Amino acid sequence: KLTGTRIDYEGSITIDRTLMDASGILVHEKVLVANLSNGCRLWTYAIPGGEGIVELNGAAAKKASIGDRLIIMSFALFTMRQAASHEPRIIVCDDRNTPLA
Repeated sequence: KLTGTRIDYEGSITIDRTLMDASGILVHEKVLVANLSNGCRLWTYAIPGGEGIVELNGAAAKKASIGDRLIIMSFALFTMRQAASHEPRIIVCDDRNTPLA
């Protein structure tokens, strides 16, 4: 859930560092953000933030409102053998961006 926006920043999405670690998203990794409230999708990069923080920064801040539910996706390239055994990490959070079991 989006907790804030910062228009006066170069760009990016700030994500709770715990969520980044749990999902395997790296600092400055390119991510695709889908806004469930308005259908907007945008590419940006991830930077770590404090507990529960998910903020869109720069021009991306114009694409969402505080409280909007987001899906943040990262991607990887695999060989066919690697892809066959890959298990994606899916982190579902409550309204405070705390991971659910």
